[in-house]
Amino acid sequence: MTVDRRSVLGAIVAGASAGLANAAPVSRGEKPNILWVVSEDNNPWIGAYGDQLARTPNIDALARRGILYRNAYCNAPVCAPSRFGILTGIYPESCAPGNHMRAIGKVPHTFQTYPELMRKAGYFCTNNAKTDYNSDVDPKAIWDGQGLAAHWRSRPKGQPFMAVFNYETTHESQLFRLTPGAVTGEQVKLPKYLPDTPAIRADYASYYNLIEKMDGQIGARLAELEADGLTDDTIIFYYSDNGGSLPRSKRYCYDEGFRCALIVSVPPKWRQLAPVAPGGVVEEPVSFIDLAPTLLSIADVRQPPQMAGKAFLGHRRAPAQTYAFGMRNRMDERIDFIRSVTDGRWRYIRNYMPHRPWGVVNAFEWLLKSYQDWERHHLAGSLTPEQGRFFGPKPYEELYDLTKDPDQIDNLMENPAARSHVERFRSALDAHMLLICDNGFVPESMAGEGWFESRDKQRYPLKRLMTLGRQAASRDPAHLPALAAALTDRNPMIRYWGATGMLVLGPAARNFHGALEPLLDDREPLVRVVAAEALASAGQAAAVARLGELAGPGQIWQVRLAALNSLTALGETARPALASIDAAAQEDQEYLRDAGRYLSAVLHGTYQPGYPVFEFDRMMKAFPKPASHSPS
Repeated sequence: MTVDRRSVLGAIVAGASAGLANAAPVSRGEKPNILWVVSEDNNPWIGAYGDQLARTPNIDALARRGILYRNAYCNAPVCAPSRFGILTGIYPESCAPGNHMRAIGKVPHTFQTYPELMRKAGYFCTNNAKTDYNSDVDPKAIWDGQGLAAHWRSRPKGQPFMAVFNYETTHESQLFRLTPGAVTGEQVKLPKYLPDTPAIRADYASYYNLIEKMDGQIGARLAELEADGLTDDTIIFYYSDNGGSLPRSKRYCYDEGFRCALIVSVPPKWRQLAPVAPGGVVEEPVSFIDLAPTLLSIADVRQPPQMAGKAFLGHRRAPAQTYAFGMRNRMDERIDFIRSVTDGRWRYIRNYMPHRPWGVVNAFEWLLKSYQDWERHHLAGSLTPEQGRFFGPKPYEELYDLTKDPDQIDNLMENPAARSHVERFRSALDAHMLLICDNGFVPESMAGEGWFESRDKQRYPLKRLMTLGRQAASRDPAHLPALAAALTDRNPMIRYWGATGMLVLGPAARNFHGALEPLLDDREPLVRVVAAEALASAGQAAAVARLGELAGPGQIWQVRLAALNSLTALGETARPALASIDAAAQEDQEYLRDAGRYLSAVLHGTYQPGYPVFEFDRMMKAFPKPASHSPS
């Protein structure tokens, strides 16, 4: 239902304004309640953020009495790794495999999540109802109330609460069917990287209409808080758990993948905890790694040393930050490795696997008619260069001026005028990766993943791996001797990145293929995968056969999936491995099945945009609404 802002939130705003001068003093030891209302998969297509098409009266009213964070970002452009960081206060890429989509990050047992720490501080903590923490944390063990019945109303009398309510209304899956409403396709403005088609316009309009529905649900929850007489004692956060759902947003390291809404309303009696006055705007970047420290700051609790973020309000508010960092590794069945940083004006992106196009079919997201239409026009050859770039190989580095180029299509890396910004962001990202011990150079399932394991410098020599990763990804033949030397290193990660560099360089590395051939029998199967792809790309039939073996049932699913990604990149060259590909298409493990179904359809000549790679009916049966998590 849509709540009338004049009758509910309008009254709340008026009451809050009137209360500024008459706010009751805070008693010694008194703590504010905290309410999180969280929407899913949406950029700030919200009136308070200046969107003229948005119909968001309730969120807009909250912004008028609260603080709007103009440059708020998730740390991973998809729900599960993003929620890992929110829950633990540590970057998911610091604790692999928590950096991969739908994995089980091993949180050290000595670390406590924010609800555990808030409960120790005296709060009654509830979560209604999504978890999706990408970790081995047991949700029932960390909350006082977890599930669809969880509510602040269950708390003991007089106890402060910290309550979370999640709304899946704007989740990506809701775009698989059109949502009619006040906004129509003719009204929307499309970015320059998308073709102008009726299907794409329809998805954009649906997104606006879903946001309007979500806004009504937020309003109803805030009205419930007001009816309980709790608004004057509750700090309210509204935010979206990651960026948008439309093409080239969720899962991708552009601004649309990271940029989120964040509005915080602080009642008059707690105004000393806020950085600016009601109705104010904070322009400095914040990211969701800062949420847990901010909660602890409100409760006047010192954050534990493993939490990497900085409190942006509360008793222990930190100085404004300069940068917000983001990442991507495996997204569902597609393996990649990207890092990004922004200051709100500029976005820098580093692609450690530039040989992998952005636009490889990802089964779940390709249920969107807009992705299907985009690919259909790509196959027909009717895209402009800006629209077609998505389906090609990536550059090693990207830099965009978000003010002049909000669609991020003009890469300024080679522009001399941007040189100072390039160096600034390179240095900031390098320092950040070292500071947090970024686990991204550990191929998924290889020994060395994890918080403590990756801090063993013998097992995980991060500085050396960062240098080798740069050499591998930069496509510079001058690095071939260093890459070749890496192929005989005792450390399998070093061998892996040496072989990756040979793969990225392609024909330029042909004279070094003799050094790659012994790696077809490497004791580490993931090294075998990348060496085999490099040699198969050069036409070696034995290497294709080796990939077929690695994609078969004798390996763990992560190795099999890596081999299927390599076979997908080979295209028609992968045909000798068709038996393994067809077998993968029948697997119960969803990512093996989806990767196998797609490539099998391509090689059998039955694939076309709209082919049912992802079995949506199976998903709906496995995750009936309402669900504690969504599949992607």
